[in-house]
Amino acid sequence: MSDQPPISRFPVVPLAELPADLRARFAEVADRSGFLPNVFAALAWRPAEARAFFALHDALMDKDTPGLSQADREVLVVATSAANGCLYCVVAHGALVRIRARDRYLADQVAVDWRKAPLSPRLRAVVEVGVLLAVDPVRVTAEQQAGLRGHGLTEGDVWDVGAIVALFALSNRLVHWAAVPPNEEFHLLGRVPRT
Repeated sequence: MSDQPPISRFPVVPLAELPADLRARFAEVADRSGFLPNVFAALAWRPAEARAFFALHDALMDKDTPGLSQADREVLVVATSAANGCLYCVVAHGALVRIRARDRYLADQVAVDWRKAPLSPRLRAVVEVGVLLAVDPVRVTAEQQAGLRGHGLTEGDVWDVGAIVALFALSNRLVHWAAVPPNEEFHLLGRVPRT
């Protein structure tokens, strides 16, 4: 009997039985990171939804724009996922913050209390509005969005803040629903040299 929790409360399709495009993507991810994140295996039993989720993720997260670097985007995910109590996303995206921001401490600080984390005024404004959208969306105002523009975010950046928070609200809830645990490997990424 394994001491590892199951990857999901829902079916987990063996990799060999997945559609070819998902197998190829999963192989690329595993090759690049050294392991396959559990969320991939957990979502794969619904291939069309997995494709859509990963396509939106890539469109929002795999870019640097004038007001939001990839590291900034990951900080936003950690802060909003912490507000939603999502261990998987805090741990997984915390690892990405450590790597992309080249800071071993920032993700933990943001996850525990972003208000005390050493964020720039621009990123603090982004996280403040993002967390509000995550936990009390009806309180987000046009003035708060305008405040983001005042910090140098473009119209596209402001949209991305909302879209990232919305995507990870979905992700947070799905991994809660399926009880997806974070991979052990995430805990060490960006903390110790890669072997």
